[in-house]
This record gives sequence, C-alpha cells and structure tokens, in this order.
Amino acid sequence: MTCWITYPSVLALLVVAELFYFRVADRLNIIDKPNLRSSHTHITLRGGGIIFLVGAWLYAAFFGLHYPWFMAGLTVICAVSFADDVHSVPNVWRLLVQFASMLLMFVDLGFFSAELWWAVIPALVVCVGIINAYNFMDGINGITGAYSLSVLIPLAVLNHRYGFVDPSLLYVTGLSVLVFCFFNFRKRARCFAGDVGSVGIAFIILFALGRLIAATGDIQYLLLLGVYGVDTVLTIIHRILLHEHLGEAHRKHAYQLMANELHIPHTAVSALYFALQLAVSAGLIALPEALQWPYTAAVLLLLALAYLLFMRKYYHLHAEYLNSLKS
Repeated sequence: MTCWITYPSVLALLVVAELFYFRVADRLNIIDKPNLRSSHTHITLRGGGIIFLVGAWLYAAFFGLHYPWFMAGLTVICAVSFADDVHSVPNVWRLLVQFASMLLMFVDLGFFSAELWWAVIPALVVCVGIINAYNFMDGINGITGAYSLSVLIPLAVLNHRYGFVDPSLLYVTGLSVLVFCFFNFRKRARCFAGDVGSVGIAFIILFALGRLIAATGDIQYLLLLGVYGVDTVLTIIHRILLHEHLGEAHRKHAYQLMANELHIPHTAVSALYFALQLAVSAGLIALPEALQWPYTAAVLLLLALAYLLFMRKYYHLHAEYLNSLKS
C-alpha cells in the first residue's frame, strides 16, 4: 500500500477511534469534574489522549513493528495511566510502572550496550522526571497537543537530516496529535488528554528524542523541550520555597496564571507556548554545531529570566485568589 493511501487511511481510523472512545467514556462516566484547582469550568470527557496510543498501534500495524520494546513500554505505561484516569492509582505503583516502561524503551534505544551502561540510571531519572513534568503541564485546553506539535515538527526536520528514527512514527504520531487537537484545541474542549494522553505522548517524544541524542551524541537537543522544562523546574523551586507539598494539585505554572488570573484564552496561551518552543527549536537547528551550546545556555537563561519577571509582576494575583479561598 502506497503512502498516499496509507496516511489518509490512518487518519480516518484515528478519527473513528476517537469518536468511539467518546461513546465509551460517556457510557462509563470517565469525566473530569472542575474543582478549585482546575482551569476549566465544565464537566469534560477525560482520556481523549488515548488516541496517541492508538496511533502508535496503527503505526506498527501499517508500517511494521520496528521497535517492539518501545511499543511494549508505551502500552504498559498508557494502560496504567488510563487506569489512573478512571480510578486513582497509588503514586508508588505509577512510578514503578514508569521506571519499568522506560527500561523497556531503553532496549530499543541501545542503552544497555557496553558503551552506554553507565547512562542508564541518570537517563532513567531524567526521563521519568520529564514524563511527569509533561503530565503536570497538561492543565488548559490545547496546550498538550499544541506543544507536542512544536516538538514533533523539529524532530521531523532533524530526522530528515540524521535519519535516527522511522519517519512514519513521527508522521502518524503527528496525525494523532492533530486529531486530538481538533477536539481539544478550542474554547470548550470536547475532551481532555488525561494522564494516558500526556504520559503517552511524552513517552513517544522521549523515544524519538532519545534516538536523536544517541545518533548525534548532542545532549543539547533536550532544548526541544526547553519551554516546558524551564516552566516546570522553576515552578517546582517556587513551590519548595513556599513549603508546599509537591504532590498536591496547584495553579502556579506560568501558563496557569495567564489563563486563570490574567484571563487570557486557553487557546491563545497554548498557541504562545507552541510558537515560543518552535522558535527556540528553529534557532537551534539553524545554527552551526559550534554555536549550539552557547545558544542553548542563552535561551535557557532568557526563558528563566522571563519566567521570574512574569511571576514577580503577576503572582500576587494568584496569592489573592488563594487568600479569597481561605476567607
């Protein structure tokens, strides 16, 4: 079957699968109810991001099972994440499954070779941290889908240059993200990604990114996740300084302040994160190798400075919101 027929077929199946899931979720009452920590106000179907797992399965079905260990890890981590969307799973079990799934992925990344054995433990910690950070950032309409596209597009460009992964995996994943965005990137979302979506797409992106870093030896390509990374790390530091329990839900991310306290439309905030990450990645790709490290350092510094200035100017609005809840 030629590609011009295959990709439209995959797209059609993804749309059908998402619509079918909506019926299942509605029937089983898999919903997200707004609370004081939420950035939405309407009851919405949860778990629509299961389409990312379906997309990976369709990729394997249409283009071949090229990465069996990665697929096994993705299926396991998505299964537990979906179970958590339906009924809360203890944190310790979720973390154990995440570590186990990452180890399965590492087989297809070649991390268990004699040359890279030393990198397994630090890579495991970093990757599980990134997966959970990606999950924490899923708080407003459109942000998970839009940001994922801003990472997948540079990965596809770099894959054309280095050939580190089967391009069809990136293309099919991109199609699944577009289908999800159709139902989520709007003023009133039809569905939310849920843990299964944010964790699943993070796992896929980490696999492609891991293969890129393994192929080039250039760890600065982590900058493809730089915008999320700076927001997450500095928000965690902020919460530690406030003596907050990091496991509790909150609304202190920069994007949450934009959406909740400044009342910027969710889709506009999501588009901002998309455009900012895409611009950062474009700069990295366009520069010669000798300038990539200075560029990476400069971008991270500027992003951190922008975050700190934003919080200094607007965080008092969130503090006032918290005080109003107490009173």
